Amino acid sequence: MSVEVRLDQGRLARMLRARGGLAERALARRTGRVADIARREAPGSMGAYIDWKVVSEPTGLRGVITCDHPAVNYVLEGTRPHIIRPRRKKALRFDVGGQTVFAKVVHHPGTKPNNFLGRALRAGR
Repeated sequence: MSVEVRLDQGRLARMLRARGGLAERALARRTGRVADIARREAPGSMGAYIDWKVVSEPTGLRGVITCDHPAVNYVLEGTRPHIIRPRRKKALRFDVGGQTVFAKVVHHPGTKPNNFLGRALRAGR
């Protein structure tokens, strides 16, 4: 007894590439999982600005995760030491250890990069 299996490669490729096909669903699951991890890893309210989608291009499918928070580049790249001055008022106002502090100038030490999107990508594999 013998069994013969014939694959229609064109049909199989169309089924994998089709909108809502196997490849797109698998990529959507993985991209959504990575976006969920990124939301948990993001500092402060930045996670609420994370969104994802699957994009179909001539070269194939691509999972895209975006964060449109205005400070995302500063968090991902970090900042060098810099001076902060008030723009609209005479002084800056902030809390330190439960005390309200006013200052005309702040010498910020800078921040280390926090690549939460990269960590999410590595964790979501």
